[in-house]
Amino acid sequence: MMTRLLLSTITCFLFLASAPLLLAQEDIAYKVPPKAISDLLLAKPTPNVSVDEKGTWMLLTENNSYPSVEELAQPELRIAGLRINPKNYAPSRQNFINNLYLKNIATGKELKILGLPAPLYAGNVSWSPNDKKIAFTHTTSDRVDLYVIDVLTQKAIKVNKMPLNAVLGGSYQWYDDNTLLYRTTLAPASAAPPKPVMPKGPTIQQNYGKAAPQPTFQDLIKSPHDEQLFAFYGIGQLVKNVNGVETKIGQPAIYSSIQVSPDKKYLLTETLKKPFSYLVTARGFPSTVAITDLTGKIINTLAELPSAEARPSGRDNVQYVPRGFEWRDDEAATVIWCMPLDSGLIKKNVEFHDAVYALSAPFTGESKELFKTQLRYYGTSWGNATLALVTEGLSGKQMTRTNRYNPSTGEVTKLMERNTTDAYSDPGNPVTETNQFHRRVIKTIDNGTKILMNNTTGASSKGDLPFLATFDLNTKKTEILWRCPEGSFEAVTRVLDADKLTLLTRRENETTMPNYWLKDLKLRIADRQITNFANPYPQLEGVSKQKISYKRADGVDLTGDLYLPKGYDAKRDGPLPTLIWAYPREFNSAADAAQIRGSEHRFTLLNWGSPIYYVTQGYAVLNNAEMPIVATGADKKPNDDFIAQLKLNAEAAVGKLSDMGVGDKNRMAVGGHSYGAFMTANLLAHTNLFKGGIARSGAYNRTLTPFGFQNEDRTYWQDPDLYHDMSPFSFADKIKTPILLIHGEADNNTGTFPIQSERMFNAIKGNGGTVKYVSLPHESHGYAGRENILHMLHEQFSWLEKYVKSSPAEAGKASPKP
Repeated sequence: MMTRLLLSTITCFLFLASAPLLLAQEDIAYKVPPKAISDLLLAKPTPNVSVDEKGTWMLLTENNSYPSVEELAQPELRIAGLRINPKNYAPSRQNFINNLYLKNIATGKELKILGLPAPLYAGNVSWSPNDKKIAFTHTTSDRVDLYVIDVLTQKAIKVNKMPLNAVLGGSYQWYDDNTLLYRTTLAPASAAPPKPVMPKGPTIQQNYGKAAPQPTFQDLIKSPHDEQLFAFYGIGQLVKNVNGVETKIGQPAIYSSIQVSPDKKYLLTETLKKPFSYLVTARGFPSTVAITDLTGKIINTLAELPSAEARPSGRDNVQYVPRGFEWRDDEAATVIWCMPLDSGLIKKNVEFHDAVYALSAPFTGESKELFKTQLRYYGTSWGNATLALVTEGLSGKQMTRTNRYNPSTGEVTKLMERNTTDAYSDPGNPVTETNQFHRRVIKTIDNGTKILMNNTTGASSKGDLPFLATFDLNTKKTEILWRCPEGSFEAVTRVLDADKLTLLTRRENETTMPNYWLKDLKLRIADRQITNFANPYPQLEGVSKQKISYKRADGVDLTGDLYLPKGYDAKRDGPLPTLIWAYPREFNSAADAAQIRGSEHRFTLLNWGSPIYYVTQGYAVLNNAEMPIVATGADKKPNDDFIAQLKLNAEAAVGKLSDMGVGDKNRMAVGGHSYGAFMTANLLAHTNLFKGGIARSGAYNRTLTPFGFQNEDRTYWQDPDLYHDMSPFSFADKIKTPILLIHGEADNNTGTFPIQSERMFNAIKGNGGTVKYVSLPHESHGYAGRENILHMLHEQFSWLEKYVKSSPAEAGKASPKP
C-alpha cells in the first residue's frame, strides 16, 4: 500500500513538475489573420515588365503570390553557402514565373506565346542581343531545361538535350543571336554519393598561427561528405548550343563564372578547386582564372587565387591578390583586373591603394597598367576611345568618387565625390547604348561633351522626384532635362532613343496603380499609356497616407510614412493604437541623416513583411520611421552612441504621433525585421515607451557575430564593451514589455542564426518576461510559404490586439471600425 502511494505521489509530482513545460509549448495548426489581411496578402501580383531595346515589344511575366509550405519542404542540400534541390541540379526555393506573354507596344495588342510547358516553372528570362528571341529556363522535379521564344511568331521551343546545371547560378548566357552557352550535368542526381553510415573518422579543422577572421556564414561545408556532394553537384560540362545543336567546350569543371569576350573569340573563366573551405562560401574557394579559346584550350592562366579565408577583417580591406577580372566593353578582347598597392590594408599610408591592369589578345605579352586609384577601386563603366568612368571609394567612410578616364591618353580627372548617404547629391546612372560588340557602353551627346544621367529616385527636400539630366564632362555641371512633377511619382525605366529623347516611364500616385507610359521630350507630344494594371488592393481605398516630419531632441530631422484607417477622423475618433516599424541605418553626417527619403505620392504595394496590413484593423501605422545612428564626432563611430540615439529616435516618433492626436502614447507598439528586430529588442530593454514589440529574424547577441555586423567593422576583441552594450541579450532581464519573436527555422542570412531567437526567448523567459517564440518551418531569412506568412500575420495581429489595443489604460475605448 505504501509503495502504491509513493508511486502515485511520484507520478503526481512528475506531472506537476512538467506541467509548466507542457504549457510553455504550443503545437497548433496553421491559423490565418482577419479576412481583410488575408485578401491583401493573396491579391494577384501585377505582372513584371521587360522591354526590348527599341521599345517595340514588351514581355510580361506573372508569378504565383506565394508557394505553399509543402513546396518549401522539398528536399534541400545546404552546403558551401548554397541551397540546392538535390533532385534537379538547381537552386531550391525559387519563385517561378508561371506565365509569359508579349505585347506589341505600337498596337497595344497582347499576344499569347505558344509552346510553353504546362505547368510552367520559368526563370532567368533574357532577350537575345538583337531582341528577336527570348530565352528562359524551365525547372521540373528532376531537371532544368532551356527554352527560346521567337518574338515574331510568339512560339517557344526547348533547345537543350542534356539537363542544365544551375547550381552555381548563371544558368546560361547568350553568345550571339543564335547561340547560347550553358553548363550541363554529368550524371543523374540519383548518382550522388550517399552519406556513409559509419564515417571514416572525425571532422577536423585546424589553423597554424595565421589569422582567418570571417563573418558568421551559414550553410557551410561541415564534413568530408559535404565536400563530396559539392564536387558532385558543382561540376558541369560547358556547351555551346547553335540553333539546338550542342557542342562541348573543354573539360568538365566547377565554373563559378564564364564571360564571353566582346569579339566572341575567347572565354574568361573562373573555376573552383580543392581544398574546399569550411569557413567561407563557394565564392571564396580557391580558384583558377584563365582565358580559353572556344574549344576550351587554355591560352593564358591569369591567376591562381587562394581561399578567401585569409581575407583581412575590416571594411575596405581586401586580400593581397588580383580581383575583379572582366572584359573591357569597348575593345574586342582585352581583360582587365585590379591589384591592391597597400598589401590589401586600407589604413596603410600610401598615395594609391589600387591599380588596374589590362591584357589584350593574343594574351602573350606583359600586362599594362591603365590607372591607379587613391581609394579602393570599385569598377569601370566603358564608353568610347576617350571616355570611361572609374568609380572608387571607401565604404568605411561612406564616400565614393567618380573619375573620368581617357583610354587614349591615360589621363584621369576627378568628376565628382560624394558621401554615399547623401541622397540629395546622387547624380544617377549614365544612360548606355549598345556598341558594335553588343555591349552596353556610355552614351555621349553634343559631340561627346556630355552624358545623360538617369536618377530613378531623385531624392530632394520635397521628397523623391526622379529626373533625367545632362552632365557636362568639361564644366562638371548638371542640367535637368526632365523631372517628375510634384504631387506624383514617375521614373524613367528606359531611354529608348537618347538622341530623340523618347522614354519609357513608370508613373503612379497615392491612389493610382503604377503603369508604363511613352514620353517624348523633344516633340512634346502627349504621353501615351501602354499598360493598364488594375489596383489589386481595393481594401486600401480610402486609407490615408502622408509623410510626416519631426525632430528628435538633439535637432536631427526625422521622417516616416503615416497610414491612417479609412474614414478616420482624429477629432471624432481620438488617438489610435499605433505600430511603428523601422530599420536603423548608420550615418557619419547628421545632415545626411536628416534628409527626406521616399515619396508620399507612391502607390502602396504590399509584400509579406509589410506592417501596413494592420491599418485595416483600426491601427495607425508609421512605416519606414527613420532611426538614424549618427557619428557624433570626428573621432567617433555611429555605434558609439547606438542605444542613446535609438531612444532619441523612438521618443521623437512617439511624441510626434501623440502631438498630432493620431497615436495613443499609451498604446504604442514597435517592430522590425532583421536589424529592425535587433532595434526592437533594444528599445524594449532600454525604454518604457511601448506596450508590445514584434521582432522578426533578428540577432540579439552580438558576441555570436564577433568579426563585425551590419556596418560595424570593429571586432569583439577590439571593443568587447560595445558588443555587450549593443546586445539586447545582455539586458534580457530588463525586457518586461511583451515581445513576439518570429524566426524562419532555416534562416540563411549571415549572423541571424535561429539560435539567436531561441536563446533570446529562453533569456527573457528565464527572467520572467512576457515572450512568445514562433519558429516558421522551412523558412529562410525572408519568408515565402503561404501558410507560414498567413500564420505570421495572424500572430502579429493577435499580439497587437492582446497587448497594445487592449492596453488597460485604454480598455473600453472604441477604435474606428475597419
